[in-house]
Amino acid sequence: MKIKREYWNAMRDHVAANAPLEACGLLAGKNDTVEKIFLIANQVQSPVRFRMNPTEQLQAFNWIESNGLELLSIFHSHPAGPETASVTDIEEAAYPVVHIIWSRNAGAWQARGFWIEDMRVTEVTLRITDSNHPEFPVLPVMT
Repeated sequence: MKIKREYWNAMRDHVAANAPLEACGLLAGKNDTVEKIFLIANQVQSPVRFRMNPTEQLQAFNWIESNGLELLSIFHSHPAGPETASVTDIEEAAYPVVHIIWSRNAGAWQARGFWIEDMRVTEVTLRITDSNHPEFPVLPVMT
């Protein structure tokens, strides 16, 4: 999946601002390239669980559909770890999309991408793009 640096930074800022609670959001686009980010409130306000605000999530889904895009990713944070998909993440994965999980390692935020399907987890490469550099893989990235 290709993610513009500005979206990458927006995700990182969102999870950092919400810590120590989990933060969440959606990424939409086409052809494996993110074109829009949605920062969504964690309705349960928990340090170990997230549940997207249903009104904000529905508004995002409607915007995605009306603009001819696809849901590419769900992201959320694990402020206290783990840096991989948790048992809950695996059990509750309802969409066939990349799940980006943000966690802290030695105080720095890092993110990893996972494909979760049929209770199996496969790590995927995230590619960050910006105007100064061609795309490059990030696995995992610390910022």
